[in-house]
Amino acid sequence: MERLFSLLFDPPVHSALLLFSALVLALLSLALYLLRSLQATLCSCDVCASYLSSSWSSEFPNLCDWYTHLLRSSPTGTIHVHVLRNTITANPVNVEHIVRARFDNYPKGKPFNAILGDLLGRGIFNADGESWRFQRKMASLELGSVSVRAYAFDIVRGEIETRLVPLLASRMGCGNVDLQDVFRRFSFDSICKFSFGLDPGCLQLSLPVSSFALAFDLASRLSAERAAHVSHGVWKAKRLLNVGSERRLRDAIKLVNALAEEVIRQRRRLGSFATRNDLLSRFMGTVDDDVYLRDIVISFLLAGRDTVASALTGFFWLLSRNPEVERLIRGESDLVMGSSAGDVLASYEQMQHMHYLHAAVHESMRLFPPVQFDSKFASADDMLPDGTAVGGGTRVTYHPYAMGRMERIWGPDCLEFRPERWLQDGVFRPESLYKFPVFQAGPRACLGKEMAVVEMKSVALALVRRFDVRVVGTDQQARFSPGLTATMSGGLPVIVQERGASAGSPPWVVE
Repeated sequence: MERLFSLLFDPPVHSALLLFSALVLALLSLALYLLRSLQATLCSCDVCASYLSSSWSSEFPNLCDWYTHLLRSSPTGTIHVHVLRNTITANPVNVEHIVRARFDNYPKGKPFNAILGDLLGRGIFNADGESWRFQRKMASLELGSVSVRAYAFDIVRGEIETRLVPLLASRMGCGNVDLQDVFRRFSFDSICKFSFGLDPGCLQLSLPVSSFALAFDLASRLSAERAAHVSHGVWKAKRLLNVGSERRLRDAIKLVNALAEEVIRQRRRLGSFATRNDLLSRFMGTVDDDVYLRDIVISFLLAGRDTVASALTGFFWLLSRNPEVERLIRGESDLVMGSSAGDVLASYEQMQHMHYLHAAVHESMRLFPPVQFDSKFASADDMLPDGTAVGGGTRVTYHPYAMGRMERIWGPDCLEFRPERWLQDGVFRPESLYKFPVFQAGPRACLGKEMAVVEMKSVALALVRRFDVRVVGTDQQARFSPGLTATMSGGLPVIVQERGASAGSPPWVVE
C-alpha cells in the first residue's frame, strides 16, 4: 500500500493519471453530446447532407451564399439545418417576432454564452438578464450624450487627417495596399482612443505589427468556428485537453487579456474617472470588478473595430465596381463643400446635407452587412409568424446577408448596388429595421449606430474626394474568412492614385 501511494504521488505518474482522467472525462462528455444530437446527426435530408459533406462549396463561394440560396428557395424564407438544431430565417415578420415581440423568449442563451464566453465573458454581446440591462443602460447614457458624440467625431476626424490620408498618399505609386488591413488599423486606433483614452498607433506610416490585433483576430475566428461544430462536445473535449484549435484559442485569449488588464491598470493609475471622456473611465466609476471590466473592454473593441472596418471594406469593394456611384458622391459633396479635392474633411452639419452619401453607405451594408447573421436560443417552444415551429432550447438565426439578397424584400434589382432605392425626392428614407436588421432591432438595437455611420461616411468621403481607389482583381464574388464579423479572405488589395490620375483609363477594376 505504501508503495502504491508513493507511485501515485510520483510527479510523472501523477501527471499521467491526471491526463488519463482528463481524457476519460473528455470522451464521456463527447459521447453525451453525440447521444443528445444523434437524431439530428443521422438526418438524411439534402440540406444536412450537404452541410456535413461541405458539398455546397462546389457551387457557392461562401456558406452565407449557400444559405441565401436555400432561403430564397423556401416559400416562407425560413429553413432548418437539423444537424445544427438551427432554424434560419430571412423573413422580416419573423425577425420582428424574435427580436421584439417575443424578445424574452429569445435570449443569447447558455449555448451561445458557452461558445463565446472565453473571449467575450460577460460583455454586452454575450450577456442576458441583469448584466445585459446594466451595460445597456450605462452605454445608452454615455453614447446618447452630445458631448460624447462630439468627442468621438473629433477623434475620427483627427485620425483621418493625421494618419489615414497621409498613409494612403505615401502609398501612391507603390503597388498594392490591403485596404481592409488599413481600415482595421484605423478603426482600432479610433476605438482605443474613444473607449480607453489610449493610442495604440497601428496606423502609423510604418504600419507596425500589433501582436494584440493578431491575437484578437485569431481568437474571434476560432471562437466563431466553435459554432460550426455539429456537437459542442468536440470543441469542449479539445478545450479540456488543451489541444489543437482550443490550445491556440487559449493562447490568443491570454494575449488579449493581458492588454485588457493593462488598459484597466493604466486607467486606474490616472484616476479621476468622472472627469474623463473615454467610455472605460465612465464604467470604472461604477464597476470595481476587473474581470467584468475586462469583458466590457473586449466588447468595446469588437463593436468599434471589426464592424466599422468590415463595413468600409464592403463599401469600397462595391464602389470599385460602380464608378457612377462614386461620381455622384463626389458631385454631391462638391455642392456642399466646394470642389477642392484637398478639402476632404466634412463637418457634421455638412454631412447632414449629403443624402446620397448616406444612402450609399446603407446600400453597401444591405449587401455586405458587417455581421452576416445573429443567433438566439429559444427558451421555450414557440411558433414563428410564418408557421415554423421552434423547439425550446434550439438555435434560431436571422440572416441580414441573405435578407439583402431577397427579391421578395428588395425587388428584382436586389443584387444591384443602387443607393437610389433609399431616396425619395432626393431625401434619405430609412427602411424598417426588421427588413434591414444590420444594426439589430428591438431592445438590443445597436446603440452606436449613428456614430458608426458618421465614422463610415467621414472615411468614405475623405478617400473619395482625395484619391482614386481601384480594387485589384476581377473576381465577381467576395470570399469571406470565418469570424464574428465579415472579413474578406485575402484582404482587399487596391491601387491608390491621385484623384483624376486614372481618368479615362479602363478597366475600373485593375487586373
